[in-house]
This record gives sequence, structure tokens and C-alpha cells, in this order.
Amino acid sequence: MTAEELMNLNDEPNRHELIKGELLTMPPPGYPHGTVTMNLSLLLGMYVRTYNLGVASSEIGFKLETDPDTVLAPDISFISRDRIGIVSEGYPHGAPDLAVEVLSPSDRKTPVERKTALWLELGAKAVWNVDPRKRTVEVVRADGHRKLFHETDELVDDTVPGFKVKVSEIFA
Repeated sequence: MTAEELMNLNDEPNRHELIKGELLTMPPPGYPHGTVTMNLSLLLGMYVRTYNLGVASSEIGFKLETDPDTVLAPDISFISRDRIGIVSEGYPHGAPDLAVEVLSPSDRKTPVERKTALWLELGAKAVWNVDPRKRTVEVVRADGHRKLFHETDELVDDTVPGFKVKVSEIFA
């Protein structure tokens, strides 16, 4: 399947991604996935907007490879102001600076690690894996650095300059 065919796929309410032309279908997220995604979207989005750092979005597909096409859609993404470029219809080409994946109960470690590695390999500076069950956020950076933040910690990652938030606020 191509990115264009994916864009025209009508299979609501399912979510889809494309890895090297192979269609992946995911059920709609449930609770608490949705509330955690909304909490972090608001916190990150307002910070990015207030300080004019770029664009924070939710559930946008990014075309990362062509022929065969790879299109991934993080739960939340951030693109710095200096990388925004011209906004057009369709999927942006290239990875965001930050891809945030909120884990669902059905997510398993190996596929999450593979997707994290794919994001980083294809241009993201960092991936935040947010685990509502464990109430943790793992920051994985393109330079190989990893850090696990617990509910009592303050999440800090210079991918979004100056942003910090108590991890507990993400799960409030």
C-alpha cells in the first residue's frame, strides 16, 4: 500500500499506519490512553504555543520512507519552529523532532522497542513512551541516551527547550 492509498482509506474508527508498504490496523484507543494523551497534549501544546517553539500536534501521520512507503502517526508530535517548513495537504515528509507514544494495555515491549528504534532511525530526535499502567515516561534519544521518569519525577527533555512537567500531572 502507498501513503496516498492510506490517506484515502476509510475505515473509521480504526487507526492505521504503514511500515514499508504493509498496513497496520489498530483499534481506537481506550481509557486511560485517551485521557493521558489529552493531558500531555494540553501541557505540551500550551507550552509550545506560549513560547512559539514550533508546532505540537496529535495523531498526524508522518511519511518517513518512500517506495515502499512508511507512515507512522504518534499520539503527540512536536516539530521545532526552524523545521516546520511549508505546511501542505497530506502527510508531512520526515520525522518530527519528538514522537510521543502513549502505550495501550495490549502494547508489548518488543514492538514498542521496534517502533521507537524506527522513529529514531528515520529522523526523530527523541521518543517519549508514556505508560499509563506504570505511570512512567521513558525518554529515548537518538544519541542512545535513555531515561525513565516516574510519577514523583519531573519530566525534562531538551528536545522541547525549557519544557518540564511533573510526571504526576500527565496522569492526573
